[in-house]
Amino acid sequence: MNNLFINGEWVESADKQQFDLINPATEEKISTLSFANGKDCHNAIDAAANAFKTWSRTTAYMRAEILKKAAAYMREHVDLLAKDMVTESGKPYAEAKGEWAVAANLFEWYAEEAKRAYGKIIPTNRPDKRSSVIWQSMGVIGVITAWNFPAYNPARAWAAALAAGCTVVAKPAENTPLSAFHIVHALVHAGLPKGVLNLLIGDAASIGDAMLGNPLLKKISFTGSTRVGKLLMDGASRTHTKLSLELGGNAPVLVFDDVDVATIAKAASIARFRNNGQVCIAPQRFYIHKNIYKEFAGLLTQYVSQLKVGSGFEEGVNVGPLITKKQRDSIVELLEKTKKEKGEILTGGQIPSHLSKGYFIQPAVVGGLDQSSSLARQEIFGPILPLFSFNDMDDAITKANDTEYGLAAFVFTNNLQTAIHVSERLEFGIVGINEWAPHGTESPFGGWKYSGQGHESGSEGLYEYMEKKLISIGGL
Repeated sequence: MNNLFINGEWVESADKQQFDLINPATEEKISTLSFANGKDCHNAIDAAANAFKTWSRTTAYMRAEILKKAAAYMREHVDLLAKDMVTESGKPYAEAKGEWAVAANLFEWYAEEAKRAYGKIIPTNRPDKRSSVIWQSMGVIGVITAWNFPAYNPARAWAAALAAGCTVVAKPAENTPLSAFHIVHALVHAGLPKGVLNLLIGDAASIGDAMLGNPLLKKISFTGSTRVGKLLMDGASRTHTKLSLELGGNAPVLVFDDVDVATIAKAASIARFRNNGQVCIAPQRFYIHKNIYKEFAGLLTQYVSQLKVGSGFEEGVNVGPLITKKQRDSIVELLEKTKKEKGEILTGGQIPSHLSKGYFIQPAVVGGLDQSSSLARQEIFGPILPLFSFNDMDDAITKANDTEYGLAAFVFTNNLQTAIHVSERLEFGIVGINEWAPHGTESPFGGWKYSGQGHESGSEGLYEYMEKKLISIGGL
């Protein structure tokens, strides 16, 4: 099995280890793949460091042509790419096609944005001195991404790093490698030189340790858990490795009593369970004004109970399987814990009887909760929607900010003053007002507090992979 891409070649892992890729909807083996370790990582870093010597000296326009061709390849083959994503991740086919559209957009957008990495001239206080600032490529970048968005997560980091003139050693999640393979094929088809992008599927601990211990690698971009993010922060001191960390979330949703309750409840039933709730910025803790709590809970429960669970290839399916049995078991355990905490399961939470294979669970709505409950304190990353109530604006803000996470928050109100005051007081890096998708290709994506550091997407995402340099000339 040649599933590692190092220095322009598909190769086996150094120790010939393999693993089975499993379909989460059927529990059947998709294929057997090579499993990389630290030695493979060092080989990939060497290749990337050598390629950086020439890739970093190409112009932004040269790099842009390759990235735009890769984007065109993804759009042309989107049906095949989406089918493989459904097979490996379980998400509904429509969601998979949408994700590939965004991945292609990221490559095209960064192809253009790299042309605008402008420096500046600084007026100096001496007539014989000239000072300017330029941006230059950082070097070899390690990119470690999660399984929940197997094309989007790699695309936003790979596209930005490559556009900036960096070379990449990528480690996508072993649960969803097929999408990463497709992005590599798109870039090779577009003419990417050998060594510029290298791909490893394998042991996260040994690969991460190899990245942290190799001085040729200048930065790690990581998407994943807060726990692993802390480990990377500890290890980065060994070679002064820079970090971008997109970590966990526990997004509050504040629904005030001046909204159309039925409209927001119906939209919430879809937004919360996108990708089965396995989304870092997923709306999670729903705080509903006490005047509309009962009405909202009733309507929401009705809408959620009608969501169709099943294979991502089945017509009309809203919710696919969770990614692994372990992930499903953790959701079942969390619901059992919630019952002991006096939470009331209003609908869902059971494993569907007609789906004997696959890691499925019926989306759940839970009420009767307070701030001390597990569903208020921890990231769920699964199909549970917890309901809370609040009394007034200050109460809502206090409860929303009562978390170690600070990635995304959502506010629903028709009062402009409420929207402004609440959005400015929320301690989160992303705030959506009257919308469920506040992020975008052109906008900075990043969290506060334990939710990470650095940014992806937008122009900020490009500069994450560039170094700022002051050039000063004296004696003129």
